[in-house]
Amino acid sequence: MPSALDTPQGASALAESLLPQLGNRWLHTRAVAARAQEAAAAVPKADRDLLVAAAWLHDIGYAPELRETGFHPLDGARHLEALGAPARLVRLVAHHSGAVYEAEQRGLSAELAAYEREDSPVLDALIFADMTTGPAGQSFDFDVRIDEILVRYEPGSEVHNAISKARSYLQGAVERTRDRLAAQPM
Repeated sequence: MPSALDTPQGASALAESLLPQLGNRWLHTRAVAARAQEAAAAVPKADRDLLVAAAWLHDIGYAPELRETGFHPLDGARHLEALGAPARLVRLVAHHSGAVYEAEQRGLSAELAAYEREDSPVLDALIFADMTTGPAGQSFDFDVRIDEILVRYEPGSEVHNAISKARSYLQGAVERTRDRLAAQPM
């Protein structure tokens, strides 16, 4: 088991031990990690490895052996916590991509609230990486990605309702990340 889960190397090793059998989920995860690496300039230098590690781990809660609640951000965060991962990494995984909206739909708000959400460039960049990467690793514009999710999940489903409600929150994170990247010296 990797000892440094908040490093890209440790995080990728853990993700690779859990996700390849999930096909497109693994392709998505690898592409989100690559996108996070590309967006790393949007966060303080000291947080860049943490961002990429969180990207590698954001979807580990989909692994069948980790499924506890059926809500992947919470299941992934609980697994990382059990492994002794740094609290900040656990919280980023717990709150990636507007998880609070889906937790509300699933009746899991109290459980998710055990992990404090940070509003930071790191969480914004993690959302950016996830919300501009398609389900099989494609590079998507934000609106195309949101529309893809809304088509993939039936109207009235927890995910469809949550993404519909979270759209402006998620768009704000993507825009803030783009703005931070644009402000970087060439």
